[in-house]
Amino acid sequence: MRERSVDLGWMRLFVEVGKRGNLSSAALALGMSQPAMSYQIRRIEEQIGVELLRRVHRGVELTPAGQKLLEIALRAVREIDDTVRGFRADRERATIRLLTDYAFSSLWLMPRMHAFRLLYPELDIQIVATQRLQRELLRENDIAVAFGAQRDFGVDAILLLPEVVAPVCTPAFAEQNGPFTDPSALAKSTLIHLDTSSLSPWFEWATYFAHFKTVRDAQSGHVDLSFNTYALVVQAAIGGQGIAIGWRGLVDAHISSGLLVTVGPTLEAPERGYWLVRPDRADQPVDRLGSWLIQEAKAVAEPPAFSS
Repeated sequence: MRERSVDLGWMRLFVEVGKRGNLSSAALALGMSQPAMSYQIRRIEEQIGVELLRRVHRGVELTPAGQKLLEIALRAVREIDDTVRGFRADRERATIRLLTDYAFSSLWLMPRMHAFRLLYPELDIQIVATQRLQRELLRENDIAVAFGAQRDFGVDAILLLPEVVAPVCTPAFAEQNGPFTDPSALAKSTLIHLDTSSLSPWFEWATYFAHFKTVRDAQSGHVDLSFNTYALVVQAAIGGQGIAIGWRGLVDAHISSGLLVTVGPTLEAPERGYWLVRPDRADQPVDRLGSWLIQEAKAVAEPPAFSS
């Protein structure tokens, strides 16, 4: 005949009695009456078939069988409690939804995320990256970093990285195809473009050359490259495939490491750049992330390679 399984609902009750050595104290801790506690202990002993407790003066003491069972029950209750606490902690962890574009997320944010996680290990960040941000989506996220002018985002937006650009390429490309003494020399070389489906709100090669009153000969037979994400533009430049427009804050690490060098004058648009857009009411985790982004942006000093 198959034995009936023992109901395990008694474990916490038995652990309290075993730890306290008193039925009344254990009953109070569990919100039970003393008679109800005594009844449950009798039921446990009937199910198991051995005596677990002996009454002594002012309390109870464990029998050898009770002591052995208590050791097992203590471990089980502790492991269950620890596991449940872990479940609740995972459920209650703050997850911050950050919206930005591919360039900022891959070239500026991701290299710094490890430092943020070390500082705030209790916060999870969900990064939502897109090629071109739609303004109506900004406030639907916990926080956003978007490119444009302040009029695009409101008076409460905070400028993180003003737009400062300079042409960049590998040292080998500059040596083989240079010297690039002025914008007109750049106009004769292979250029790497960020392809956009509409008018760009940032500097591109056309606006860069227009600022310096440089006209590129359309009949010169240049074979340029175009990519739809800025990260690919940078990778093509690192691969020695041409000259790209480099944004301060996005290509600084590549310049500092020597992978890229600037080969033309710097151009600035201080009214434009990457702006921090926060919700009207931000909770503490969002405030922490926002403050960290601001501090990290302040730490981006002007590298010598970007000096005008």
